[in-house]
Amino acid sequence: MPLLHLFLLAVVQGITEFLPISSSGHLILVPHLTGWDDQGLTIDAAVHVGTLGAVAIYFWRDVLRMTIGAGELATGRMTDGARLALYIVLATIPVVIAGLLFKDVIETRLRSVEVIAWATILFGVALWLADRFGDRVRRLESMNLPHALIVGIAQAIALIPGTSRSGITMTAARMLGYERTDAARFSMLMSIPTIIAAGALVGRDILAAGDVTLGADAIIAAGLSFVTALAAIALLMRWLSFATFTPFVIYRLLMGAGLLAWLYT
Repeated sequence: MPLLHLFLLAVVQGITEFLPISSSGHLILVPHLTGWDDQGLTIDAAVHVGTLGAVAIYFWRDVLRMTIGAGELATGRMTDGARLALYIVLATIPVVIAGLLFKDVIETRLRSVEVIAWATILFGVALWLADRFGDRVRRLESMNLPHALIVGIAQAIALIPGTSRSGITMTAARMLGYERTDAARFSMLMSIPTIIAAGALVGRDILAAGDVTLGADAIIAAGLSFVTALAAIALLMRWLSFATFTPFVIYRLLMGAGLLAWLYT
């Protein structure tokens, strides 16, 4: 794949993965809007792996705490780190099940501009409603099993392109009353096991195909997306410390409306 294509895809992924505007939707749109061939799920997943490194670096304290906590959990100790690790694992189960059950439908029937447009609009409105009317009384430290499961179920809905994994999980957390920064923090931590699973599948496919060029493309795309994602995370967390999700909602509405106008005219 030409370097320009990889660069654009990586930058799009890095910027949009953790913003509530749907990275998968933007990645699917790139070939539609540029006339390029669809980059395929392998490159899509590779740029997601790059963002994994970004979130792990930015939230390294939480990652370290969960890693230690997982070991403590295995020995029967329920510390704060163990509890957070347990909630992240629990929240990941629904998307794994949904992905296995609906993999073919997602890959063949839902990767369309029309699906992305409507999902972008509908779930953008849901984000605004949750942010506008949701309380701000809970911090991540007050997360519990039912809440983790609810946010996890919301993450499974994000398999629909245009929904936005970060957007729908932040929407669910805000509906449950979590502060904006804490909703974003839990959402980003939830991405870690999900992206690891996707990266493992991609690695298996690359090894099975024996395609060295595809492997090199994936590495370049992952590295570029890492850099842009790290900057995007820092900017988002800074923004949410004093402002609302409204700019992202407006962007989603304009984007969805523009796509529908382009599609139907």
